[in-house]
Parts: sequence; structure tokens; C-alpha cells
Amino acid sequence: MSASPVTLMVARRVANGRYQDFNRWLNEGRELAADFPGYLGSGVLAPPQDDDEYQIIFRFSSSNTLAAWEHSASRHAWLMRGKGLYDAPYEQRATGLDAWFQTAPGAVPPRWKQAIAIWLAFFPVSLLFQSLFGGLLAEWSLVPRVAVSTLMLTPVMVFVFIPLSMRLLSPWLQGKWSLTDLVARWRHSHKV
Repeated sequence: MSASPVTLMVARRVANGRYQDFNRWLNEGRELAADFPGYLGSGVLAPPQDDDEYQIIFRFSSSNTLAAWEHSASRHAWLMRGKGLYDAPYEQRATGLDAWFQTAPGAVPPRWKQAIAIWLAFFPVSLLFQSLFGGLLAEWSLVPRVAVSTLMLTPVMVFVFIPLSMRLLSPWLQGKWSLTDLVARWRHSHKV
């Protein structure tokens, strides 16, 4: 079993338009997971407007702590309460940074693509943070200023913006689009 943090990524399609029931059930599951030792956090990516598949991410400190949660009676009971709220569940596990990028077992894009995808998520969020809070923190010494900014930005990046970047850039990361295709699509979407 791995001693590195492990991410469980779950895709679930909402059944019969039961979005409110599904979201309540999902939040209950996230609260349940938070009570288990080794829980590091979770996140949810809502589907685009024309889809109904949610991406749910649970992160634990090790394979052992993830397994304890997965095989618990309380998680089993929660999954039973969710019957009928979702169709076609799909689960995937990954460790380390590759957890964000793995699209199929063993399929991970090159590190240079991973670096670009993370930078594309990090730059706008850092820029926004600096524009909102940079003036307030300017008088602080370096270590407290960096500590506060990283404490505020890391959860936002890990649970929201990096997964969002991975989802938006997925065709490029998987080699289905070239960098030229991405630029062309961006230009097309920003035409006035």
C-alpha cells in the first residue's frame, strides 16, 4: 500500500434530473469522509451546461486511509442511500501529481504539459489574489506574506482551479489537440 497521498476520482451522472437530491447526498458523503483519519479534502466539479456528469474527488493521506473509508459501514450505507440518484459510476485512483492528469490507467501526459496546465490555472488566480490582497500584505515581511498567500491559494488551486484546468485542457493533455488547436479555439471563443 502507498504511503503517498491517494486521490479517488469518481464520475457520476445524475439520474432523472434529480440534481438537488444528488447534491444533498453528495454533500453528506463529503462530510462523512471528513470524519475519517487521513482525509485531506474533497472537491466537486459540476458538469458543463449540456452534460450531467459530476466529477468528485476524495483525497486521503495513504492507500490505507482511503481503504478504511472505502470499506467502512458508514460509506456503504451512504452509497445505498444514493441508489437511484446517479447512473454509470466510474472510479479511478492515482497517487501524487499524476492524480490530476491520469485519464486512463497508466496514461499520463508528459511533465511539460502538466507544468503548462498547472501554470494556466495558477497564474490568473495568483494575479487576482495579488490585486485583491497584495496591498494589504505589502507591509508584511516576506515569510508571513508568503505563508498567508500559500495558505489561502493552495486549497483553492487543489480543489477548484487545477481540476478545472485539467478538465478544460483534457483533449490537449491526452494528445487529441495540438497547442495550435488550443490557441485557435481560444481565439474563436473570444471573438467579439
